[in-house]
Amino acid sequence: MKFSLTVQTRITDWHFIKYLEDLGYDAAWVPDTQMMWSDCYATMALAAQNTSRIKLGTGVAIAGTRIAPTTAAAISSINALAPGRVFLGIGTGHTAMRVMGQDPISITEFREYLRVVRAMLRGEEVDYTYNGRTTSIVWQEHGSGFRDIEHPIPIYVAANGPRALRTAGMYGDGLCSVFNEQIPVLTYNLEQVRKGAQMANRELINYQTTTLTNAVILRAGEKLTDDAIVEKAGSWAVTALHFVYEIWRYTKEDSVVPEYMRSIWEEYCDHVDNFPLPKEKAHQLIHEGHCSFYTDGEKKFVTPEMIEGTTLVGSAAEIAEKISEAGKHGLSEVSLLPPLHNIREAAKEFAEEVIPLC
Repeated sequence: MKFSLTVQTRITDWHFIKYLEDLGYDAAWVPDTQMMWSDCYATMALAAQNTSRIKLGTGVAIAGTRIAPTTAAAISSINALAPGRVFLGIGTGHTAMRVMGQDPISITEFREYLRVVRAMLRGEEVDYTYNGRTTSIVWQEHGSGFRDIEHPIPIYVAANGPRALRTAGMYGDGLCSVFNEQIPVLTYNLEQVRKGAQMANRELINYQTTTLTNAVILRAGEKLTDDAIVEKAGSWAVTALHFVYEIWRYTKEDSVVPEYMRSIWEEYCDHVDNFPLPKEKAHQLIHEGHCSFYTDGEKKFVTPEMIEGTTLVGSAAEIAEKISEAGKHGLSEVSLLPPLHNIREAAKEFAEEVIPLC
């Protein structure tokens, strides 16, 4: 099992990735979300220059905000600074697009995007369509040091819905998904990935499966209702709530709402309906605090059911057992996203208490 952190992309915190390397983490995922945080590639460049072992990747790059050749150029530039330590995590842009009131790109567009990026990272000439015009493109060579595509850059596709999961099987070297540590979810996801691989006549070799989650270690006597536990679990719990709400708002299907959210669902919908903004601007507030903190009005939604449903929670031994069991079913990496206010402490605690038991 590999272990990583998905960090809040703040360019002045590049040294935190060095801290993760010193703690023994395998990788750092650096998100690409332009309306919230710093630029992921600038942050990764600083981290690459100041680390020597830890793997670095986008967590995840957004296909809707950069054209495919630009993404290929950006990630291969980072690879020139950290040869063989770089991966491209990439998705359609659930949050990065929703926070602007826009939809993620379609799966059809995403598949074409991945086809182009994958070919470019292999150094191949490829047909590329831009503004309705298709041309053949290939890297222009100006000498060494501009990029590194000699050391392979794996592509890890972020996916949750069935078509996106099949896309991960068609074009990805791995899958990044929420709730992958939950065995029924992981089993379903991998079934869809395999279907995608079959569609593309691909064989999945050393396929990477990553879960994006959070972990909260409970001490003797601590309860899920304790303020200290709510503080540690809250940001990720409400981020999951935002994620499900956006899917529900788009599909209008109650079946997308997990059981552990049902008791608060109506109240949360009322919460969104009562934002102090016109409905056409609600997107400005739905993802407020995204993965960093929960807002004052959201604390009531961090229930014990929400914590248990979204987070690896329990004693260190219990968390390690859950991870080991998921590993038996195909999970290969756990990537944590603790709240911003205690991310250093959470990373250290997990590295010292849970990882040695896995």
